[in-house]
Amino acid sequence: MAKQQIGLVGLAVMGENLALNIESKGFSVAVFNRTTTKVTRFIENRAAGKNLVGTYSPKELCGVLQPPRKIILMVKAGEAVDAMIAAFRPHLQKGDLLIDGGNSFFKDTERRLDDLARDGILYIGTGVSGGEEGALLGPCIMPGGSKKAYALVQDVLETSAARVDGPCCTYIGPRGAGHYVKMVHNGIEYGMMQCIAEVYDILQTVLGMKPAEMSQTFGKWNSAELGGYLMEITTACLARVDGDTGKPLVDVILDKAGQKGTGKWTSQNALDLGVAVPTIDMAVEGRILSAFKDERVAASHILKGPRARRASKNRTQFIRACRDALYVAVVSCYAQGMALLGEASKEYAYDLALEGIARIWKGGCIIRSKLLDPIAEAYKRNPKLANLLVDKRFAKIVNARTKALRKVVVEAAAAGVPVLGLASVLGYIDSYRTARLPQNLTQAQRDYFGAHTYERTDKKGVFHTAWIE
Repeated sequence: MAKQQIGLVGLAVMGENLALNIESKGFSVAVFNRTTTKVTRFIENRAAGKNLVGTYSPKELCGVLQPPRKIILMVKAGEAVDAMIAAFRPHLQKGDLLIDGGNSFFKDTERRLDDLARDGILYIGTGVSGGEEGALLGPCIMPGGSKKAYALVQDVLETSAARVDGPCCTYIGPRGAGHYVKMVHNGIEYGMMQCIAEVYDILQTVLGMKPAEMSQTFGKWNSAELGGYLMEITTACLARVDGDTGKPLVDVILDKAGQKGTGKWTSQNALDLGVAVPTIDMAVEGRILSAFKDERVAASHILKGPRARRASKNRTQFIRACRDALYVAVVSCYAQGMALLGEASKEYAYDLALEGIARIWKGGCIIRSKLLDPIAEAYKRNPKLANLLVDKRFAKIVNARTKALRKVVVEAAAAGVPVLGLASVLGYIDSYRTARLPQNLTQAQRDYFGAHTYERTDKKGVFHTAWIE
């Protein structure tokens, strides 16, 4: 019996779909799942008649694979990955390759890579974005590790990835670079989703728009310059009617957002590196606040805010302002994420190619949008670009549309609509464009209570003042 070319472990929907995707591209696949009944069900149903082999133990999977063995792990991040590595390790040989396709923390990936290297086993931390549909039809794939390891599966990964101006897969960098880039991708995703949700809230509260009308509005925006996957699914979500109640489905969905940790990791790591990502931070905070549903309901009867009000000017103009505000917000989310990638590239010696990352994000992934073409072009023009906001093209856009963002934030505040994300975008832009910030007073305060010293504008050196005489 001929050996299979690649193995895949973990038959949740993502794993099943990725296995089917890889097989459809001409590769033979062997699969394993800890709950072995899933293997049988998959092989007898979705995989029936395909070049897919089911196995029922790590030893059996390793036995049916061509050497060097190449095994993709599609299991939950954290302890499950370590447990699966431990289960397979006795059956692996020097030169075999494990590929973690889950949302693992990049430092865990680096720990696992170093540990497996002691036995000569190769390891790749691979970010996979696109959800269930992307896994089946072509995701964005972000592999990091050694180039030697990547070469073993380059044809499989690049052939199975989405394609936009080439495969939406490229070697990201050494060690944990692949999972790091996926983490930041998810952070950008958090920020964009928060800002989209806030614009939805403003449209319904300030303008009294219903979901069906908002769906049409988001659809128009999606067909133009704001086009992208998140706008596309927002349009669909707002259009869906609940089969049980006949109400718009979005109106009967509980307002508590979940999270799996990648947004939080992005915020925490940005703090470690000293990079400002306020919109990602506020998106995480927004989800945390949403979880306190009972407290919020109780507080709504105690804490008073303004009455819901209508926009003070022309309705059409205000909708256009919301569109422009969202456009600036999306640009800012990308700018914050790319700035973090730039700093991480230096801090961790990842040597990230930001142009290439923007290019592969153009297809398959959740944050794919029309904006990624000009973003890739911006980093092609200047690979050392400090911030996307100061690129000539984007600076012109931001300068032209920040007035709309300011108007929308003001209207939201007047109506009592919380805009953690949009307000943070405005604060980020205003802070970044301000030559002199008030942190001179902060430094004076720090020196006063803790003798932390300060620098001066008129001469070099470090100074301390005896504040109490």
